Amino acid sequence: MNLLTCLLKQTDCWKFVFPQERSFVRAIALAFGILCGVGRRTLTRAISFQGNTQKDWSADYKVFSRSPWQPRALFHPILEQAIQEHQLKRIVMSTDDTRVWRTGKHVPQTQWHRDPMGPPFQTNLRWGHRFLQASLVLPLYQQNPEHSSRSIPVRFELAPVIKKPGKKASEQEWTAYRQLKKEKNLSVQFVSLTKEVREHLNQTGHRSQRLVQVGDGSFCNRTVLQEDWEAQNVTLLVRCRKDIVLCRRAPGQGRRFYGKTKFTPEQVRRSDSRARWQKASVFHGGCFRDVHYKELTRIYWQGGSRKKQVRLLVVAPVGYRTSKNGRTYYRQPAYLLTTDLTTPAVKLLQDYFDRWGIEVNHRDEKHILGVGQAQVWNEHSVSKVPALVVAMYSWLLLAGLHCYGATRTSEYEPLPKWRRGAKRPSCQDLVTLLRKQLAEKPVSFPTGHAPPTYQTMVGTAAA
Repeated sequence: MNLLTCLLKQTDCWKFVFPQERSFVRAIALAFGILCGVGRRTLTRAISFQGNTQKDWSADYKVFSRSPWQPRALFHPILEQAIQEHQLKRIVMSTDDTRVWRTGKHVPQTQWHRDPMGPPFQTNLRWGHRFLQASLVLPLYQQNPEHSSRSIPVRFELAPVIKKPGKKASEQEWTAYRQLKKEKNLSVQFVSLTKEVREHLNQTGHRSQRLVQVGDGSFCNRTVLQEDWEAQNVTLLVRCRKDIVLCRRAPGQGRRFYGKTKFTPEQVRRSDSRARWQKASVFHGGCFRDVHYKELTRIYWQGGSRKKQVRLLVVAPVGYRTSKNGRTYYRQPAYLLTTDLTTPAVKLLQDYFDRWGIEVNHRDEKHILGVGQAQVWNEHSVSKVPALVVAMYSWLLLAGLHCYGATRTSEYEPLPKWRRGAKRPSCQDLVTLLRKQLAEKPVSFPTGHAPPTYQTMVGTAAA
């Protein structure tokens, strides 16, 4: 089974998502057009990919604007297949928000956002959407110590910021704004997404498997940590600031709950009186490496988790070199808070180091697959089109692992001379191989005028 055949078989699982057969067929054809097209990934080029430049295009846009299907349902078979094929005992997910830039000022749910790629001395603003993404971690190094982990997107949902009222707004509008800001902020949506995934896992026969949710500092706050995650069989592992105030339980039987002695994660790292450095072997950067850490259990964060016990992990700066014989540089230390008080620290550290895969997902989705480049203005289309592209990206990653494994085989196109050291296939490698197989054995989509060829793929750039 080659990549194209496997991908067609996988997307056939989406029939239950769409209310009509014709909507399903048209959505699959557009998804392949966006995935394999050349240039900007717009719907017009996806239509041209099938040779439909002289046909009415309204039905293709109505698949997203009028057809009543839910984007979240696209990821249900993806999550189920990934868990079954790789026999995951612990379900580790990385969640983060990402920005998709747009140009139209009348596109629904678009706002000004801080550009994370801007320089540290200047805050730059850009216009676009904010999405919340969750990626499932596949620990491939457990079967082969030479294989790095893979992150498969399993959720991609629009997470807009509540619009602030103008200067002439009434007191009622300001009251409604403050209430909505509490109910629909990013932390609340993170909690809602985690509960939804946990409920879906319970309904699909994975109730006994623990869900580990790994996040960055955006989700280390009172809203997230005060949830009763232990009762829901969920482990929360988030990065915290170095200056938060922690403490122990007050001794004795008095009314005081929090101890008088306060300390910060930075003080724990600098002092050996509270915890000693330990060493753990963690897979990172293509091989297992020794990482030094400190651990404090059964502590309290009065301003965050309050009376719920948490656990602190302090990771020492990791050294690296830019050349073989160059000087050693060090990265920043990491401070982690978790609600899991019993799991060995080595597993939690490995879950945190595997989180880098979601950053790879963001880069592939925006720079290679062009998420957000489709020029749609309908309030339903702005969330459905990106979700369909990200779901196809997930199927592509799973199909590559299923057909060719985790290493780069001879099936892929040869790399340039300056990239001979690549071991794992990239997203661009998979897209290039899919285009090649589609041109060698053209597939006629039911809604297409002609099967895609190299000529039509290149011709889409003129659309």
